[in-house]
Amino acid sequence: MPEVPGMGHMEETFKGPFMEHATTAGPLIGALVFLGAAVVAGPLARRIGLGVAVGYLVAGIVIGPAGLGFIEDPGAVLQVAEIGVVMLLFLIGLELRIERLIALRRLIIGLGGLQIALTTAALAAVAWELGMTPPAALAIGIALAFSGTAMALQILGERGHLNRPYGEKTFSVLLAQDLAVVPALALIPMLGDGPTEPADWMQGLISAAIGAAALAGIVFAGRYLLNPFFRFLAGVGAREVMTAAALLVVLGAAEVAHAAGLSMAMGAFLAGVLLAGSSYRVELEADVEPFRGLLIALFFMGIGMTIDVKVVVENWALLAVGVVGYLAIKLLVATALARAFGSPLPYALRIGALLAASGEFAFVLIPLSATEGLIDQGAASLLSALAALSLMVAPAIAILAEKVAERATPPAAGPIEDYSDVKGEVLVIGFGRVGQIAAQLLLAEGVEVTLIDANAARVEQAANFGFKVYYGDGSRLDVLRAVKAHEARAIVICVDDAAVTKRIVEVALTSFPLTKLVVKAYDRGHALDLFALGVEQVVRETFESALLLGRLALEAAGVDPERAAEIEADVRRRDAQRLEIQRVEGISGGRHLAYTNKPIPEPLSLPKRKGEMLDGTEAEVVGAPAE
Repeated sequence: MPEVPGMGHMEETFKGPFMEHATTAGPLIGALVFLGAAVVAGPLARRIGLGVAVGYLVAGIVIGPAGLGFIEDPGAVLQVAEIGVVMLLFLIGLELRIERLIALRRLIIGLGGLQIALTTAALAAVAWELGMTPPAALAIGIALAFSGTAMALQILGERGHLNRPYGEKTFSVLLAQDLAVVPALALIPMLGDGPTEPADWMQGLISAAIGAAALAGIVFAGRYLLNPFFRFLAGVGAREVMTAAALLVVLGAAEVAHAAGLSMAMGAFLAGVLLAGSSYRVELEADVEPFRGLLIALFFMGIGMTIDVKVVVENWALLAVGVVGYLAIKLLVATALARAFGSPLPYALRIGALLAASGEFAFVLIPLSATEGLIDQGAASLLSALAALSLMVAPAIAILAEKVAERATPPAAGPIEDYSDVKGEVLVIGFGRVGQIAAQLLLAEGVEVTLIDANAARVEQAANFGFKVYYGDGSRLDVLRAVKAHEARAIVICVDDAAVTKRIVEVALTSFPLTKLVVKAYDRGHALDLFALGVEQVVRETFESALLLGRLALEAAGVDPERAAEIEADVRRRDAQRLEIQRVEGISGGRHLAYTNKPIPEPLSLPKRKGEMLDGTEAEVVGAPAE
């Protein structure tokens, strides 16, 4: 039997003291080790209150070279596990549209850029004081300035706070750091050798041009190729094909970015952003999500495996002081900058705590600094251990900051109306005939809902039926802030007036760019207008009821119920395809997909019998076949 390429490497990776007598099932045993560690460590850590990420890190130490030795090559594991971070960024990109990303540009460029620059400067100054040369100090500052994207987003996801103001600022800084990876990777080799030749500078310019071309290629494919691609695959109807296509898009975009010297996560994130407005977004999210969760667990376990327990034990005092000092510097810089960008102290503390831990790129940049001769191998081991230990401490720092922030939060002062008891996870604007029914689903699941309406009579009427509806104009930013729209996980807009709906959408997209919007549209034209504004989830108020009405009419006309359901599904599919075309071509596009009752002329046919001339002879039929 021929050897499978890469199988030998996999067997070496999973080989350890407990696996010396492993057979060809070695890779399978290694997979079982990972799955078993994830199943045990994650829930146990959550039960203790440390967060699943810490559990995965500890599990990595236990099964890695420094522990039981099930895994001997953490580097190979990390190469695979990095795909988890890639998928995480892709899923976040799916929640954003270009318009929302543009709304965050001030935070990405300003707050993110300053965080990287000031943190690098502070850490480099400390390294210089400790005896490092200026180039080595700068390299260390760059490597440790990055923050843990996976860790921070994991904590925000568990809390459901990604769309809150501090979540938006944290995410913006993390995105800026992903953009800064390319300059960092280019700068460290220059610090090692120095760009002594013009060719070195030329090589840097060429690398930048290749990176820009790769981003342009991803943008072009996302805007013009992916939607037709998914439309074609959806017509095939095979579920596994759509799953394979989703993985192809994620990994393809990541590899294009990686080949151009960019961050893999950045490429996947950009692909997600470009697909955020696609009608296939929900399908893509459902296909990628299971892989993302498992690979994130693998990533954290891979980080845990890199911790050299021997180095930690021998230098425990130095590392303890170093971790405390490192976290303090990063927390103070990020907190101060968040305050400068308008965050109240409680939110600024949360931002600082989430950005304090080291990032995934430290495990790339530190070895690169050693390779370039900027630091020796001993210093590289200590710095890697410091970075890994900071990730282990990060959840505890985040929990502590959350408690301090809650105590530091001032009481609400002078709301516009009486909104003092507002605490809903979902904000529903408009409690008319559609909003009332939509709220029922949320309330049935026990989701806390905040209901507001600008019709005073409707507010009073709702109170008679046991509903707490706040009076307020949802198109006003001050009212939205008063009802804590910035803390809501989703805003559901069920207003009857199309113009008011547009104003609410514009305010929400500008002021709460990471909050999900679900908007009721009056008709097809209104839905297209909302799509153009950047809304992802649009529902026509009569569409579902009209489909049900038509299906019941078919059954009343004698059509078999199963056949009626098939026809309903066909009409729904055609309508979705038509709407996708109309988003590009306008309201007149996709007319061929709609069933109409316009008469279709029958094709011309030859007469069934020959006619006779007036003189009694047979008439010649034009086009008749020769006898």
